[in-house]
Amino acid sequence: MPLAMSAEEEAKIKEILAEAKSIAIIGLSPDETKDSNRVAKYLIAAGYEVIPVYPKEETILGQKVYRSLGEIDKPIDIINVFRKGEFLASVVDEAKKISPKLIWGQIGCYDDAAE
Repeated sequence: MPLAMSAEEEAKIKEILAEAKSIAIIGLSPDETKDSNRVAKYLIAAGYEVIPVYPKEETILGQKVYRSLGEIDKPIDIINVFRKGEFLASVVDEAKKISPKLIWGQIGCYDDAAE
């Protein structure tokens, strides 16, 4: 698992974040005590459109919930993954159809095959 980014990688991520408008959060929990929910609130407050991807619920944080990336009918700039690393490769496969600028696996969400 990469621990540090090069200055070039860090600059590229900053550029993507500055240009991004929409962020799909896979595993966005409706539970306000969960990290995914707190991160989503922060991103919404920062002006991003957050698109929840979760197997249950109709809305989370006032946003329509999708069951999969394939259901989303609008452009996605970033995919933020709050799932176990074993699911990351399937997320990457599904994301290839959408072509986001960045897929971000949260701490502990890493898979060699997905990289």
